[in-house]
Amino acid sequence: MKKSRFSEAQILGILRQQDQGQTVAQICREHSISDATFYGWKNKFGGMSTSELQRLKHLEDENRRLKQLYAELSLENQVIKEVFAKKVTTPTARRDVAHYARGRGLSQRQACTLVSLARNSYAPPPGGGHGGIQPADADLVGHLQALVTRHSGWGFWKYYYRLRKQGVLVNHKRLWRIYQAMSLQLGKRRKKKRLPERIKRPLQVPPQPNVCWSLDFMSDALTDGRRFRTLNVVEDWNREVLGIEVDFSLPAVRVVALLTTLVSHYGLPARIRVDNGPELVSQVLQTWCQDHQIELHWIQPASPTQNAYIERFNGSFRRELLNAYLFTSLRQVREQCQSWQYDYNHLRPHETLNFLTPIEFRQAA
Repeated sequence: MKKSRFSEAQILGILRQQDQGQTVAQICREHSISDATFYGWKNKFGGMSTSELQRLKHLEDENRRLKQLYAELSLENQVIKEVFAKKVTTPTARRDVAHYARGRGLSQRQACTLVSLARNSYAPPPGGGHGGIQPADADLVGHLQALVTRHSGWGFWKYYYRLRKQGVLVNHKRLWRIYQAMSLQLGKRRKKKRLPERIKRPLQVPPQPNVCWSLDFMSDALTDGRRFRTLNVVEDWNREVLGIEVDFSLPAVRVVALLTTLVSHYGLPARIRVDNGPELVSQVLQTWCQDHQIELHWIQPASPTQNAYIERFNGSFRRELLNAYLFTSLRQVREQCQSWQYDYNHLRPHETLNFLTPIEFRQAA
């Protein structure tokens, strides 16, 4: 659950409901939180008033500001030790030191103050041997500007060869310097990656296990703001959760590793249904499926209903686990996922299975 889902004032209001006679179970059900989250709030905010909470928040902000100030002073002191090992006297040397300090994290004002350099002198002068347009480039600038006005969508090399065809003899490095000084660079054109045509297939209930598995990703955040992902694999036949992988990053190699573990335990599926995410259209996953003679079926883009089994599971997973807990570490997420997966497979009745659990349905078959 995201840390910002409830404000501090709302948390105090929820805690006061217990003082008004409501039970913890009633409060948790009303606000869709877990018991662990409620008692964690009570341990942190219990007995506090709104004014005390505001005072605590003010102290935390002040502490954060002092830490930032200390970090800036420490960085400035470290840069001073590094750059003043040699004597810095000329304007060029001062400018180079200021650029170095800027690269180390100081602001432009701090860097210029450090070497007693005027902020107007921070950038190198135009035409001073460091680029820019010089007086001798006036004719070439006129020719280039005329081409740009007529053909605004061209790139550098088209301008260069067009000028050569017009009889303007110019070195490409000189033209490139002027081209940059005039800020004529075009933004990178990102080619839209086109997916091959996907075939829509009817969603059927498999008559036996290992006919089709469904696979999808989900994401959430820890209390410190770091986002993590989960990779969920579901057996379509009895809605059993075969595996939940949790980490900050789950590339295609991790997808293959999880599938390999599941295959060794449950056997090879005939088909795996996925969406068109980058990890799921990667060559790594396609090669693994070809080697194991597994059909990899991609649903059509923007059509989550074609992968309805895993989407239905994701709704329960989000509602009953991710939104109900405040996670502080990946270890806690993995432990809660493992406990919830056992409950989902062994204890939770499913209406589509005649109110049997997935494990009971497998045993009955």
